[in-house]
Amino acid sequence: MKKLWGGRFTKSAEEWVDEFGASISFDQELVLEDIEGSIAHVTMLSKSNIITEEDAKQIKDGLLQLKGKAEQGQLDYQVKLEDIHLNLESFLTELVGPVGGKLHTARSRNDQVATDMHLFLRKQVHVIIELIEEMQQALVAQAEENVETVMPGYTHLQRAQPISFAHHLMAYFWMLQRDKERFEESVKRINISPLGAGALAGTTFPIDRHLTAELLEFGGIYENSLDAVSDRDFILEFLSDSSILMMHLSRLSEEFILWSSQEFKFIELDDSFATGSSIMPQKKNPDMAELIRGKTGRVYGNLMGLLTVLKGLPLAYNKDMQEDKEGMFDTVKTVTGSLKIFAGMIKTMTVNKNQMDKATKSDFSNATELADYLSDKGIPFRQAHEIVGKLVLTCVQQGCFLVDLPLDEYKKANPLFEEDIYTVLDPVTAVKRRNSAGGTGFAQVLAAIEKAKTIIQK
Repeated sequence: MKKLWGGRFTKSAEEWVDEFGASISFDQELVLEDIEGSIAHVTMLSKSNIITEEDAKQIKDGLLQLKGKAEQGQLDYQVKLEDIHLNLESFLTELVGPVGGKLHTARSRNDQVATDMHLFLRKQVHVIIELIEEMQQALVAQAEENVETVMPGYTHLQRAQPISFAHHLMAYFWMLQRDKERFEESVKRINISPLGAGALAGTTFPIDRHLTAELLEFGGIYENSLDAVSDRDFILEFLSDSSILMMHLSRLSEEFILWSSQEFKFIELDDSFATGSSIMPQKKNPDMAELIRGKTGRVYGNLMGLLTVLKGLPLAYNKDMQEDKEGMFDTVKTVTGSLKIFAGMIKTMTVNKNQMDKATKSDFSNATELADYLSDKGIPFRQAHEIVGKLVLTCVQQGCFLVDLPLDEYKKANPLFEEDIYTVLDPVTAVKRRNSAGGTGFAQVLAAIEKAKTIIQK
């Protein structure tokens, strides 16, 4: 098969060399974007009187036929034709004849592929934003059901203070909100047109880059042709935003994995998001959460891979940049899949409220309440902290909890303790009283949920 760029060459590469250099195995993912960009380009060529309206119509009709075939999976891509651009140009020429060759006037594969990736990512980022919102809605729905569900809060994975389970879930809502805002802000850098930059230096043809940008609904054009074809910052930013998002999902995965264990039993994941063991009949494994936790590493790897590819490249285009696509495609697939799975897990999980409540009554997570109690009565907090620390030590030595100590023992530690100390020690009371802005108090959690609903509905 004759190469479309082969005029200068006297010798063909061996088949295995062609296979190594070809990108069609993965960049066929860009087929619809490539056709969309080509339709805009040929429209501009006609309006700029670079080709005739008749030729432009013939080419557009051919491109629309190819679009239909692509959507039906009826295009047979050839490795010999290297990439999606040359494959489509070959198909087009078969359909409309030599006039198809006019499509590439005033264009290079360098600005063509960059345009394709801008179009692809713009679409995918909007999909990801919608999926983040779906997961946020699932979190809010579970939070509404569990405002007064009290659980141990942890630091260092040690029980620290009792908190509302809804408050814990809503922490992830706000993480996701930052993720969503990062993706939204990235769109303005994705939504720039490189089309018309040519290979690196622009073109001698009287093209209208602003027209193609308008036809493709871009917000503007790259102001420098070298930058237009060599920029992959928009992909790096997407991979970075995705890495932060996956880190958040991985942290929640870890909590779901712990909470669904026999040791915690705080939640039970729906059967549709768990698997069994091939040897142990009793097992119910949180495999989807574990898989998301594991897939976080591949997204990090895609970011580091592209950073490494780009770090030493001179301007403008280099073949190294062919390595920009697979990681981008993989990350889109990984992120969208993970968000869909997580929304489903959250919607369908069972919250074991009694188990959480029981856990808050068999620990010392209410110790801070005692210190605050004494502080309210005028004892300096550091002194109050020491008094309570000694009471905890007494409990540890006696094998009991703070609520089990008789009032005499409290009076011995400090005469300011009164009978109401047992109300203060109640985990529900402890949570309810933490009503500072953004705190775990029930009133604050309800206010946060209402604010979150307003954000989602915008």
